[in-house]
Amino acid sequence: MKQELKSELSKQVIVDEAFKLFYENGFKSTSIDKIMKATTLTKGAFYHHYKNKKELGIEVIALKMQKRVYDRMIFPLYKTGNALKVLESTFLDSMKSFSPYDKQHGCPMNNFINEIGDYELAYQTALKNIIEQWKMVLVGLVERGKEEKSINKNISSQAVAIYLISAFEGIRGIRKLYDNDVILDEYVNGLSIYLKQLEP
Repeated sequence: MKQELKSELSKQVIVDEAFKLFYENGFKSTSIDKIMKATTLTKGAFYHHYKNKKELGIEVIALKMQKRVYDRMIFPLYKTGNALKVLESTFLDSMKSFSPYDKQHGCPMNNFINEIGDYELAYQTALKNIIEQWKMVLVGLVERGKEEKSINKNISSQAVAIYLISAFEGIRGIRKLYDNDVILDEYVNGLSIYLKQLEP
């Protein structure tokens, strides 16, 4: 039992350090050697858990990126109350919660999509699954808003979902170019204007 726990903990350390290095330096430029140096574990520990870097990359997407998107952007969409207000608070609260570190490095998932989204089918599928889950929950919320009459029934729920995801991910990437939050303030103003247009 102790050995199993030790093995599980070493796996968690590898995933955590890999995520941090991928986020800060990019996936392609982060070697297994760099990851294992950061963990202070042996290279044998890596190969005990993973065949290669590709396997680790898929696990980082599944365990770290998916959880971040779920916690920040999907779970809050299940709140009760006015659907349009839930939409607004989810995106605004998330934007306000980013640390300087997060603002400097952008969105880990978006970084991965831009760097390796077309590089390997397995990565593409894993990343697409996160987007599809996010989109599905957004569509459900917009549909609920139509039923409760807080959102215009003639609006395309799919289009709203894709637009909101794209704008949010886009501003996370653009913010990396700036050393202040003025661009984020402009995004917030634009989001408010857009959401107002969804009203019935």
